[in-house]
Amino acid sequence: MFVVREIMNCKPGKVRPLVDKFKTMNTIGVKYKMPMMRIMTDFCAEQYWTVVAEMEVADLAEFERMMGMQGMSDEDGKKMQEVMKDYHDLVDHGRREIYKLES
Repeated sequence: MFVVREIMNCKPGKVRPLVDKFKTMNTIGVKYKMPMMRIMTDFCAEQYWTVVAEMEVADLAEFERMMGMQGMSDEDGKKMQEVMKDYHDLVDHGRREIYKLES
């Protein structure tokens, strides 16, 4: 089991629009049994305006399938692309962390 953590440092005033994008992705992903992302915003973090979206996957192959939207209908694939369109306008920088769960 792995934990995938997307850490995004938003531009000022852009946290809520990014959170809304992740929530919409969760709504679409449920139909395809994608793991629900836990969406967190900073209360106290290294930087202001931080959003973290975290999910657990059985293996990295599952994560790769999700990233490629494999098995998703064309309609939902287009919705997902539309949701994430221009997300980089909201984000200053970010990173992905992947951890193996040991217990």
